Amino acid sequence: MAYTIKPWEELTIQDDYMFKLVMSRKRICKKMLEKILKIKIRDIKYLEEEKTITATYQSKGIRLDVYVEDETHTVYNVEMQVRKLTDAALFKRPRYYQSMIDVDLLATGAEYDELNDTYIIFICPFAILDEQRHIYTFRNYCTEDKNILMPDGSTKVFLSTKGNMDDVTPDVKAFLDYVDGIISNDEFVQELDQEIKDVKTIERERRSYMTYEMKMREMRNIGLEEGREEGRKEGRKEGLAEGLAEGRAEGHAEGRAEAAQEGMQNVIATVRDLNLDKDVAVQQLIKRYSLTQNDAVEFVNNKW
Repeated sequence: MAYTIKPWEELTIQDDYMFKLVMSRKRICKKMLEKILKIKIRDIKYLEEEKTITATYQSKGIRLDVYVEDETHTVYNVEMQVRKLTDAALFKRPRYYQSMIDVDLLATGAEYDELNDTYIIFICPFAILDEQRHIYTFRNYCTEDKNILMPDGSTKVFLSTKGNMDDVTPDVKAFLDYVDGIISNDEFVQELDQEIKDVKTIERERRSYMTYEMKMREMRNIGLEEGREEGRKEGRKEGLAEGLAEGRAEGHAEGRAEAAQEGMQNVIATVRDLNLDKDVAVQQLIKRYSLTQNDAVEFVNNKW
């Protein structure tokens, strides 16, 4: 299937590029967090601007959509999870993110008992779990007495646009409807929608988006297609050398395995040539070769 670039004018908050861009506006990001978590935040700062943290995340093959800290040093990570995963994959992803965040916080010199409180929030435009709720909040508790919470400071929140219960405030429901493409008269929705419209008028941002997408298309066309074609040739060559049907089958299997290895290495080489981050290679391996997050990160780190 040919790689197509979604027109800049058609981007919505569901699109990864636009979500990150509009959430880089402090007032928008702050209001969203306050509404979802029903809290008041005096100020936030963007942790990805700190080079040591950026470098650490790139080395692990991760780039978080929204990664901020408030005035009390509580850390918030918000992800727009458009691709529907199995429940196991969906709920193990924030577990992995939590571990990486903790590693980075410790790397700055914090002691274990000084680890920041954290919120990891996934916004999902699809039904999850019982397919009833709009919001699912998870904390660690004692199995023997569920009224006893483990005071580890970690909270994970999943928002679903497809819930049907009356379990969120009207403004959060309006926000989730907006993620699904429904524009209401809600004040925050109107502000958010206007911000996206304003962003689309900025020529510099449009050029940045097109440059990024063209690099993605170039990476796919040059890296993936060449790798697959080379792999097919290797598979045919090795398969024909076997002579017998069983030998041919084994040869083709080996050829396909080698093709996948070479194709994945081509992806990494292309990402490096384009001066893109490791996490771009990781996401491409997951998407094109169906690797798990851990396997993709390990392969990229070994071959980078």
